[in-house]
Amino acid sequence: MLTSLALVFIMGMAIGGLFKKIGIPSLLGMLITGMILGPYALNLLDESILGISAQLRQIALIIILTRAGLSLDINDLKKVGRPAVLMCFVPACFEVLGMILLAPKLLGITVLEAAIMGAVVGAVSPAVIVPKMLKLMEEGYGVKKSIPQMILAGASVDDVFVIVLFAAFTGLAQGQSVSAASFLQIPVSIVTGIIFGAVCGYIMALFFRKIHIRDSAKVVILLSVSFLMITLEDGLKGVVPFSGLLAVMSIGLFLQKGRYETAVRLSAKYSKLWVAAEVLLFVLVGATVDLSYALSEGGAAVLLIFGVLIFRMAGVFICMVGTGLNKKERLFCMIAYMPKATVQAAIGGVPLAMGLACGNVVLTVAVLAILITAPLGAFGIDRTYKRWLSAN
Repeated sequence: MLTSLALVFIMGMAIGGLFKKIGIPSLLGMLITGMILGPYALNLLDESILGISAQLRQIALIIILTRAGLSLDINDLKKVGRPAVLMCFVPACFEVLGMILLAPKLLGITVLEAAIMGAVVGAVSPAVIVPKMLKLMEEGYGVKKSIPQMILAGASVDDVFVIVLFAAFTGLAQGQSVSAASFLQIPVSIVTGIIFGAVCGYIMALFFRKIHIRDSAKVVILLSVSFLMITLEDGLKGVVPFSGLLAVMSIGLFLQKGRYETAVRLSAKYSKLWVAAEVLLFVLVGATVDLSYALSEGGAAVLLIFGVLIFRMAGVFICMVGTGLNKKERLFCMIAYMPKATVQAAIGGVPLAMGLACGNVVLTVAVLAILITAPLGAFGIDRTYKRWLSAN
């Protein structure tokens, strides 16, 4: 395992740095590193690290979402209001609709199989979007109109909505019934996640006010509580809908509200942790990519992905109606809400594991969606934010 970790970090940072130097997002270099090292190419990663790949990727996601919570201002979210709420589900719904309309014609699958595929592809990637939006907030671009805050908040909830849709559609494919109560899980999981996170955040703020310990120790405590939130989500399955990742972000958010100075220092600590976590996340995501699947469907799958992205952008545009954003700012939001990676890597292979007839094609489209949208979205954000957004 140690050799595998060394390869992941050294090659991931080297190739990622090389890509960044020539003007291409470093995450594409990290994804390619994972594909090279992974079981479908050179097979240089130990089985033990591949066995815990999902958990390691989850830790990286926890780190970036906690940092997001520590940096996000609740007052900014209140100012955004309606568009932030709509961004949580409208773009995903449009993308699922696009998949239902286009996939049966392009890939010859059924409407239900297209809906399953849409639920897999419909989620944006917090791992790509959150660090980009944090960078914009630090540099002051779009902050006055709360553009990065709106995108950040929407991306954090979007995944909860899409995963519930995915569970409903795969249940139908397996002959299970889906009731209105299934979709009630979405708002309930969001509310319970925020409540649990708020309670933990306030308790930690009080604790850090009374007990003086080093910031490094506070990071360890915060990480540990975040891990418990994810474990709690697994424990509450079938009992109470609960979003662990949303709880994690809420902890940082409400800790910041209770102890602002502490939150600023902890955010700086977490930004250093992200240097290693980012490499680990994207290299291990790349290691899940089987290019033989990706190449098997060829042009039709690529055409489908670009087609449903147009539907997604239309959904984002509708969320912006009635806001004070100009054309360039709206276009930026449409580009920024494009990247996919983490959810697709996590659930792209589930239909295949379930034995569904559409399993291979869903995995293929999920893989291609990562390879196309993650670097394209990241590149689009990097190239446009200074020209299209106003700096404070």
